[in-house]
Amino acid sequence: MAAFFSRISIFKIFLVFTLCFSDIGFLQGATSLGINYGQLGDNLLPPEKVLDLLSSLKITKARIYDTNPQVLTAFANSGVELMVTIENAMLGQLMNPQAAFQWVSSHIKPYFPATKITSIAVGNEVFTDDDTTVLLSNLVPAMVSIQTALTQLGLDSYIKISTPCSLAVLEESYPPSAGSFKPEVAQVMTQLLQFLQSTKAPFWINAYPYFAYKGDPNRVSLDYVLFNANQGMVDPFTKLHYDNMLYAQVDAAIYAMARLGFNGIEVKVSETGWPSRGDSNEIGATLQNAATYNRNLLRRQLQNEGTPLRPKMRLEVYVFALFNEDMKPGPTSERNYGLFQPDGTMVYNVGLSAISTSRTPTSSSSSSTTSASISDVFSSATKAATMEYRQSWVCWITVCMVTFHVFMGRPF
Repeated sequence: MAAFFSRISIFKIFLVFTLCFSDIGFLQGATSLGINYGQLGDNLLPPEKVLDLLSSLKITKARIYDTNPQVLTAFANSGVELMVTIENAMLGQLMNPQAAFQWVSSHIKPYFPATKITSIAVGNEVFTDDDTTVLLSNLVPAMVSIQTALTQLGLDSYIKISTPCSLAVLEESYPPSAGSFKPEVAQVMTQLLQFLQSTKAPFWINAYPYFAYKGDPNRVSLDYVLFNANQGMVDPFTKLHYDNMLYAQVDAAIYAMARLGFNGIEVKVSETGWPSRGDSNEIGATLQNAATYNRNLLRRQLQNEGTPLRPKMRLEVYVFALFNEDMKPGPTSERNYGLFQPDGTMVYNVGLSAISTSRTPTSSSSSSTTSASISDVFSSATKAATMEYRQSWVCWITVCMVTFHVFMGRPF
């Protein structure tokens, strides 16, 4: 009898071990994919229609750049994980703990948990804002006050706080192992990283390989930045191979944090994308390049990939953006990052297989048809991932059954 229970215990240990160290946990579909839902347009779809669009695209994570009550109300009971944003101009006020408590009480608590708010972005690209000096002194104190308010209201275990940083905070990013922060941001960056480490929150970066290509198209490989087949590059110090620039940029940020003494903080991409149109001096801003970049990125997301430095930690990415926003200032490219026009018609096809034969729709009926075709592609890719997931389960169940019989000493 003792031998029997000994065998059972060994079997249980083996079962737990195989489940923990198998790839089953990584075969869950594109759970790491999100999208940025900007609202600087004069004819945008209402939030209820936007939710329908996200559902058709199988996208379950979205980021907004404010706490628009119409959006928060519309997304209630949808299951969509939502990242909301505190505008940069609010940071000075929210350094005050009482003001932060009032803000969370009025902007977050009334909607949670029906609306699945999972993250609060405190500011956006604060380190590189035009008013950097003032904002930097406000950033971490405001984050601490918001965190305290979440804790007081019992929301801290559900909602994480971070701040999206432009890749411009890096002094060096090539090769990735040389990644380091600019000296002028190091002091506040250290405070930020201490906060993120203590709250187990991620470090968010806005990473755009497009800008690297636009800045030096003669030296930067277009295939490398578009995730196309290419020879890539090997980091001379780590010997890690990179076949795309986005993953290299993410790893550069990881190395930069390590140089300040912080290891283990997860890096997530809060923005990445490619413009489908641009001014004459905006090299590479074309419909074809935009479609290629986002299509290849989404394909990688369906594989739940990690970067070469952290291959087992799937990289969470938010595509920029859902819509072309015709009221955004700046060059033409700024108004042409969207997968869709403000009225919901498709700018280009982001399907994960070669189905780019459909033309850009010009009516609402065309939009619904095109959205359906995109949905079909996502569904096909998801079915393939699900099949792989089931096959993995069958494999591991078989291994466990064989092991059970071996330990029990019984014939099959």
